[in-house]
Amino acid sequence: MLVKLSSSALKQTRWYEYAVRFLLGGCATVLAGVIGAHFGVSVGGLFLALPAIFCASATLIESHERHAKEKAGLSGRRRGQQAAALDAAGAALGGIGLVAFAVVFHATIGASVALGFIAALTVWASVSVTAWWLRRKLRIVSHNRSAHSTRHRQRAPAS
Repeated sequence: MLVKLSSSALKQTRWYEYAVRFLLGGCATVLAGVIGAHFGVSVGGLFLALPAIFCASATLIESHERHAKEKAGLSGRRRGQQAAALDAAGAALGGIGLVAFAVVFHATIGASVALGFIAALTVWASVSVTAWWLRRKLRIVSHNRSAHSTRHRQRAPAS
């Protein structure tokens, strides 16, 4: 599976869904600023790194998938949950990439801000895509092992 950019999701999303995401992201940013002003920029930065729009995105994804299945006359509850879970996995793996970004940026900013940003952005993308690829490969290996053990148990003679 290749990671690719698709604009088709932009056409499926309604304007008010973008507004909800924008509002929640803005509120989280303001909250991080207030916390940073009161407790210092290090603490405020931790709150700024909070995935502010994740909750809104997860519920919107679940709703879209559920409605799509219901239009086809099927129950979309399970499909919506699976789509939201996949989005959560992607957010977690992107968070790993974000940590790598912060480490590289902190280490390289002294030499050049622009160079540090480019290096950190490259590391973030590499780590995030590699983490997604590893997750997918380990999931396939795990799935194959469980399928193999199930077949093996079915063939084993009963005691």
